[in-house]
Amino acid sequence: MSTATPTPAPKKQGPVKAAASRLTFPMVLLIIAGGLVALSAVRAITGAQDITAAGQIGAALSMAVPIGLAGLGGLWAERAGVVNIGLEGMMILGTFFGAWAGWQTSPWIGVLAGVVGGMLGGLLHAIATVTFGVDHIISGIAINILALGFTTYLAKLWFNTGKAQAAGGSPKQSPPAESIDTVTIPGLSDWLHSIETHHWFFISDLAGILGGLVTKVSLLTIVAVLLFALTFWVLWKTSFGLRLRSCGENPIAAESLGVNVYKYKYIAVIVSGGMAGLGGAFLSLVTSHIYNEGQTGGRGYIGLAAMIFGNWRPGGLAMGAGLFGFADALQLRNGGSSVHALLLLLVVLLVGLALWKAYKKAYIAAAISAVIAAGMLVWYLGTDTVPTEFVSATPYVVTLLVLSLSAQRLRMPKADGMRYRKGQGK
Repeated sequence: MSTATPTPAPKKQGPVKAAASRLTFPMVLLIIAGGLVALSAVRAITGAQDITAAGQIGAALSMAVPIGLAGLGGLWAERAGVVNIGLEGMMILGTFFGAWAGWQTSPWIGVLAGVVGGMLGGLLHAIATVTFGVDHIISGIAINILALGFTTYLAKLWFNTGKAQAAGGSPKQSPPAESIDTVTIPGLSDWLHSIETHHWFFISDLAGILGGLVTKVSLLTIVAVLLFALTFWVLWKTSFGLRLRSCGENPIAAESLGVNVYKYKYIAVIVSGGMAGLGGAFLSLVTSHIYNEGQTGGRGYIGLAAMIFGNWRPGGLAMGAGLFGFADALQLRNGGSSVHALLLLLVVLLVGLALWKAYKKAYIAAAISAVIAAGMLVWYLGTDTVPTEFVSATPYVVTLLVLSLSAQRLRMPKADGMRYRKGQGK
């Protein structure tokens, strides 16, 4: 007598939450619109008209580009599994070699020289971490120190003698280079400016923001924007990008499928250095037209923070770079009064965050956000401006605040920072 084996009932699968956790395009547009309304309200309440002016937005864009390029470099490296904390040093190399070649030839040759300088730093980092298995953090810090010392020595050697000295060079700065051309959309720029001057709620603020994006925009800024789009297409829409990202998620499995993990890690880290070098060249050829010692000002580290804030994706990275660039431009252009208005904007954002966390039943995070918002409000109501020391620290304070509040949604590549030896997948 035969017995039939009962077929086990299929297990019920729980709801897929991964897709729900990712922001959709309509949600991103809604967040941007909400942020603009909040910014308009703060401008109307405080009378700080400059926070949405075209000049402020143009300066913010100029400040955001080098941060975004550094973060883009970090994204390439970390998607392949290599932590690149040496972005600051690679940016320093880009500022120096970009200015060195730019003042002697043309600014575009300087841009290429800056990229090559950053790539050399990336190559050094790849040799240390990929081939010799040096700890990624130690290698990155060493590159930062070496780049600073190397460029300081070469500046004294190359910029303080002969033709360079006669053209305005010194031990700490290069002679000035020619400017890279800018683009302004005629007609549209003037029309937006006329709307901005009326100071209408939301409409004038939107006109000011759009005006800053179409008035005197450097050609190198346009190149940087295209690099963001190109990075997304290469890493997420091509088989090359899939192999590269697999090296950052599971290099052993990637090698077992025939992927040359060393090759892809080398390519990623060298491209990473080139991106950071381009960001450095932007600082020395667009922002100031000269190389200055200490010119990067920690932007390599802020770019790394923007990459983390963006969850290792180009879109989020661009938003983070824009936020940090806006804070940087605010403290440089307008000083204490505009940064004081920014306190009220932070109160609004923190209250919104507290309500969202309470809705999600994350009561501890909601309480912390509410307490910080109350402290910011007391500070705003009790003062008319902020101390100069705090004004200069605004970009770094914003960096720490944003990272601390966004850390719960982050997911780094699984093999990021891990040592990998060739042959483990065989």
